[in-house]
Amino acid sequence: MAVSGKVSDELWDEFHKAVNMTSRELQEWLSTQAADEESEEVPDRAGGPRGRRVLEILGKRRTDLTDDDAEVMSRVCEIVRSQHGPDGEPTAGGTDWRHGLMDIGHDPLKPS
Repeated sequence: MAVSGKVSDELWDEFHKAVNMTSRELQEWLSTQAADEESEEVPDRAGGPRGRRVLEILGKRRTDLTDDDAEVMSRVCEIVRSQHGPDGEPTAGGTDWRHGLMDIGHDPLKPS
């Protein structure tokens, strides 16, 4: 089974803890953020590239993950980790800060 080389148990667990929005919540968020008065993106292309990749990863079985998926998962975990204090609590930020994290599937105001 090639999976163990791609996504360790530690990365799998950390990613699914860091990404605390469901696929549906993330899809709705990305679609809302992409909509404006003049145009609305096609739903499967809404949001930034990293947010779309997180959505793709959430839709995969662990056995189907690629090395590239593992890199994205690792980067998302790194971003979320950097936004939390030593106690694990999110550092205070404004609306743009929260929305930036939500773009990758992490809502810092969502209870853990």
